[in-house]
Amino acid sequence: MTTKFQQNYGYLFEQELLDEIEAVGIYKKVGQGDLLMDIGQPITMMPLLLTGAIKILREDDKGDELLLYFLETGDSCAMTFSCCMGKRISEIRAVAESDTELLMIPVGKMEVWMGKYKSWQQFILDSYHTRMLELLDTVDTIAFMKMDQRLLKHLQDKAMVNHDELVQTTHQEIADDLNTSRVVVSRLLKKLENEGKIAMNRNQIKVLAL
Repeated sequence: MTTKFQQNYGYLFEQELLDEIEAVGIYKKVGQGDLLMDIGQPITMMPLLLTGAIKILREDDKGDELLLYFLETGDSCAMTFSCCMGKRISEIRAVAESDTELLMIPVGKMEVWMGKYKSWQQFILDSYHTRMLELLDTVDTIAFMKMDQRLLKHLQDKAMVNHDELVQTTHQEIADDLNTSRVVVSRLLKKLENEGKIAMNRNQIKVLAL
């Protein structure tokens, strides 16, 4: 764990802060599809990703989900920061996109480190900025892209965060992420395959247009 933490965060923080993080951080390993945080759940820990990827989702009044963005190795979640600082419950659902290792930081350290370490303050601000750009990208995708374009971008994003052109997923899982129907996804996947942009196998899609 120490080696992975140093590789991903060692260049960001001064040694004193690194020592504090390692002293209070709790190592956690989750499998693909595992729920890390749910909507309405009190937040007691903030995640720092050591390996893997996490998808962040929102839910509407009907219970339908929409994918907001992915977190990758070296990331943390701005939504979690916001809820931590306001001592509120979670407004997002976090699900492991792949097998993932995390270092969980007690939320009580958030405000302390914000005032004590400029490197931590900069990390939080940079994370907010990155997540905001990703949210704007999500809004633009929904507003301006046709569903087949959204679908291809979604597959490309999944391939990128997993560092693998082979995307392990089902038509229903894609439909849930994009807040559409499985029938629509199946039809558009076939269209993308006919256009030579993907190749489909059972529960596996190879992204050719990267």
